[in-house]
Amino acid sequence: MHLHIAARPLDHPDSVAIVAAIQRYYVDVYGGVDEDDTEAAEFTPPEGVFLIGYLDGEPVASGGWRKQGDGSVEIKRMFVLDRARNQGLARQMLDVLEDTARAAGAEQVVLNTGFRQPAAMRFYEANGYVRTEDRYGHYEQIDGAYFYAKPLTS
Repeated sequence: MHLHIAARPLDHPDSVAIVAAIQRYYVDVYGGVDEDDTEAAEFTPPEGVFLIGYLDGEPVASGGWRKQGDGSVEIKRMFVLDRARNQGLARQMLDVLEDTARAAGAEQVVLNTGFRQPAAMRFYEANGYVRTEDRYGHYEQIDGAYFYAKPLTS
């Protein structure tokens, strides 16, 4: 399956719908929403980007990055709806996120995920991300939050 990926503002209806699905997932998995603030301006060029992936015109995936100020960008809200999983769509989204970050001058991608998301950890590790002790942001002091990094080379 080929994902059509388009940049959308964080307040676009398709972005809002996917982010709401992500938050429902976090409630199911962790018992509460992701409280890390994601301001729309952080995901608006040139500070970042937010992408929606479409299958047959329907939004089924998302992902965004925001600049960290140290040559890094942080991936946030990467997600594929249940009905579209296991089709290689997450890899397609990750490739575009990395390509757009590289084009924006990023030298490294960082992200964090949680202990109740082993599939996400396996996915990132299979795609070149390495667990790091360089912790940051809202989940910096939270046990069970895992941080990853991947250098971007041309």
